[in-house]
Amino acid sequence: MKKSPLSIALIVTTLMTGTALADDDCNDPVADWQSRETLRQMLVAKGWTVNRIKVDEGCYEVKGFDQNGNKVKAEYFPASLQLRKLETKFGKHAQVPDQIYQRNTPQHTEQRNIGEKP
Repeated sequence: MKKSPLSIALIVTTLMTGTALADDDCNDPVADWQSRETLRQMLVAKGWTVNRIKVDEGCYEVKGFDQNGNKVKAEYFPASLQLRKLETKFGKHAQVPDQIYQRNTPQHTEQRNIGEKP
């Protein structure tokens, strides 16, 4: 039975994708994890309102609101409690930090490109 090059490419791509997706997880040993309560206290001290902390793919996933009332979804490495990923949904009248606004302006892009080598 002959296999077409397309089917072989599909199988190889599927295997490579599975490997790449596995690298997206947190891989901290469970014995090194800090508690969810420690993470909660850290975030509350920053002014966050934490609605939920759960384990997702080996990472702590936090849902709640930041100090400005913006809806957030964040992922933390459980051993170091270092931020891994942050998604913020700004409300209609939200306070957007200047750093975010400046990063998305044409002037910032031009400034960043001046020092770069082609």
